[in-house]
Amino acid sequence: MARSTPPWEIKREMLTKAEDTTDPKYGHLPSERPAEKYIQYGTINLDKPAGPTSHEVAAWVKRILHVTAIGHGGTLDPKVTGVLPITLEDSTKVVQAFLYSGKEYVCVMKLHKDAPEDQIKEVLSEFEDEIYQRPPLRSAVKRQLRTRRIYYIDYIETDGRNVLFKVGCEAGTYIRKLCFDIGEILGVGAHMQELRRTRSGSFTETSTTKVTLHDVAYWFGEWQEKKDETILHKFIVPMEEALFLLPKIVVRDSAVDALCHGANLTAPGVCKVESGIEKGSILAIFTLKGEAVALGRALLSTQEIMELKHGVVAELERVLMLRGTYPKVWKSGKANESGQK
Repeated sequence: MARSTPPWEIKREMLTKAEDTTDPKYGHLPSERPAEKYIQYGTINLDKPAGPTSHEVAAWVKRILHVTAIGHGGTLDPKVTGVLPITLEDSTKVVQAFLYSGKEYVCVMKLHKDAPEDQIKEVLSEFEDEIYQRPPLRSAVKRQLRTRRIYYIDYIETDGRNVLFKVGCEAGTYIRKLCFDIGEILGVGAHMQELRRTRSGSFTETSTTKVTLHDVAYWFGEWQEKKDETILHKFIVPMEEALFLLPKIVVRDSAVDALCHGANLTAPGVCKVESGIEKGSILAIFTLKGEAVALGRALLSTQEIMELKHGVVAELERVLMLRGTYPKVWKSGKANESGQK
């Protein structure tokens, strides 16, 4: 069966629709935000330890950093370790992006009886597709049948009845249930023995930005003492990193504030468009400085957006930038459209 392409392997090209410049008086390059804004729009690539729940880990980070709001990108069971994206303050608005960016896990599955290696490999490959799942009893969501896509399952090795494999999947896939179903197809029964998340969207366990709870506490203490803004960069990354795998549209400065007021994006406001945008897909809208403005839903494909002179190209799903960051240039009563030149 052909392997599905996970979001992190999709290659996109940024296409220029219109040339424009950005005014340095407004906004900031994400990496050059002042300390307060850097935290306000920051995310943390946290390596969750075994033991606490995801909510407990997020609460600890909240207390360490003295922030008022915090979120995380995908719940992990207490015994599960690995990548747990933490969103701070206003960056909690980007949590939705992790639903479209895929996950990767390394799993140890325990078979209840012996099974031949060839048969194990064959059954694993049968799950590389869109599968049906009903969330387990111990889950935070309604237990109704739903579909999730398994991009790939890579068999690694077998040690006795322990099977080690790596799985890339759509967000919301229950690996515990996947192991149970594999055991049923094998006819021997199986359960999830150990699990580690190695990727959540663009956040990976091999990234130089990955930190532990101890790192967060240490580096934040260092920053409080020295007030050196470069220290914040050792454990916090701009929220734009969480949007890296979503298709993107870059808009001119004059369109930004209208979008911040909830306007839909129209063709005159578009400067650049990434390839591969499909009608109905979720996309991220950025400024020319690389700041995230909003999440939107495409009404047209990349090619149609490039050719369109007037009209709406994307409906807003979630505004990410504060109003007033860029100057207002749209006329009162016309906040339902953005894109003035």
